[in-house]
Amino acid sequence: MQQGGGSQFNEWTVDWRPEQAAVAAVCEPGNRNDIPVGPELVNEYKERGVVRVPGAAEEWVGPLRAGLERILKTPNAYAFPCESTVAGEPGRFFDCYCNWHRVPEFLDFLSNSPAASLAGRLMGSNSAQLFHEHVFAKEPGTAKATPWHQDMPYYCVDGPLTASVYVALDDTPPDVAVQFVTGSHRWEKLFYPRVFAGGEDFNTDDASMEPVPDIEADRGSFEIVSWPLKAGDVLVFDYRTLHGTTAGKLKQRRRAFSARFLGDGAHYLQRPGELSPPLTDIGLSTGDDLPEKWFPVAWTR
Repeated sequence: MQQGGGSQFNEWTVDWRPEQAAVAAVCEPGNRNDIPVGPELVNEYKERGVVRVPGAAEEWVGPLRAGLERILKTPNAYAFPCESTVAGEPGRFFDCYCNWHRVPEFLDFLSNSPAASLAGRLMGSNSAQLFHEHVFAKEPGTAKATPWHQDMPYYCVDGPLTASVYVALDDTPPDVAVQFVTGSHRWEKLFYPRVFAGGEDFNTDDASMEPVPDIEADRGSFEIVSWPLKAGDVLVFDYRTLHGTTAGKLKQRRRAFSARFLGDGAHYLQRPGELSPPLTDIGLSTGDDLPEKWFPVAWTR
């Protein structure tokens, strides 16, 4: 067990590396559950960087909620728990990642749901490799924005084909649901990652990145989309698509489960500074394939 340490971004608790039995379960032939993905949806994903698939994970809502609730009760028993509400702020904004192998419901979802297939087909990839999972919970009364950001700048990976499969675990009105700047994945820009607690940029010495544009100051210049979500609705979005939430006060819980997948051409990239999750102790060099012993290929075409 890794105790303490970490930083304001990542709390080191238990080892993130999955057991091989869990990896084998995700890779087991015959668990490639599928849902139809037509060319119109594939093209929408390519052009807009985000699509909604209503009800695609409806049967998984109960199990995923149960897994998340155990994490919320004993967060230090899981890898990389993070609290983004600070002293004096109302509510609770919690997230946690890299625990799919130690939460049976998460493992079942990744092994037997259509998530990997959906990601692979929307990416136009021949495979979908699991990078990690990420869970979120905002409690009633929380009035904390998730700052506008891309996911890619936080990660030690790069590649042309990426997909986050986001499962809404609660009904969520559009004013407090995740919002996306459509087409931003095609800007050929990366923006500094941001701390969720305060919204400040970090890793600003990375010359390949620049500050996130002030979306809120000029919303009319961007095509911003959000949807009213029912529990079980799925959003799939590219790691480079800008997204965030408002600071609207929550009247009810807003929980979500997200599975991060990589497609053809993905590889390890050692970025400067701290990453989230901080998977930098795995003996890889920039350009290396991610080892399947930790990052299983969950779907092949």
